[in-house]
Amino acid sequence: MDAIRATLKPGTAIELWWQDEARVGQKNTLSRLWARRGTRPRLPHDQRTQSAYIFGAICPAKGKGAGLVLPRCTTEAMNEHLAEISRTVARRAHAVLMLDGAGWHKARDLVVPANVTLLPLPPRAPELNPVENVWQFLRDKWLSNRVFTSYDDIVDRCCEAWNKLTDQPWKIMSIGLRHRAHQS
Repeated sequence: MDAIRATLKPGTAIELWWQDEARVGQKNTLSRLWARRGTRPRLPHDQRTQSAYIFGAICPAKGKGAGLVLPRCTTEAMNEHLAEISRTVARRAHAVLMLDGAGWHKARDLVVPANVTLLPLPPRAPELNPVENVWQFLRDKWLSNRVFTSYDDIVDRCCEAWNKLTDQPWKIMSIGLRHRAHQS
């Protein structure tokens, strides 16, 4: 972190952000639910395969999020997401964005905005990324146990779920805050 601070203007605030992608589709997940003991509740399960990806990033300390719902995980999609994160970072602040090692996160033609620095997480360590908990929350609350009628329905439900989350900054803080990451 000191190396990043050394490259910034004095007094520039640093925001810690985490980023990840989640696939949501017609072949959806089933999550747990309450039922009377001894019964097996019937849940819808679709075998069609259309899907979309939520590109999501959170800044738990500020309760902010930046997200896009896109058809594929590509470098172009990641460029759009980085631009969205850059617009969400506070003025006169710099974002340190922690992310996994997906190929589109480190492609040569990736365009990283001036107010964002990428910091890769160690391989095979999803527990270090609080966005993984965000995906579980979104699925449990709004995206599981349903049948999507079309691709547009998938996109609409993903956007609706992400917007509901970002309308609750305290929820982003609760899900994502890692105290060890914010100790100086």
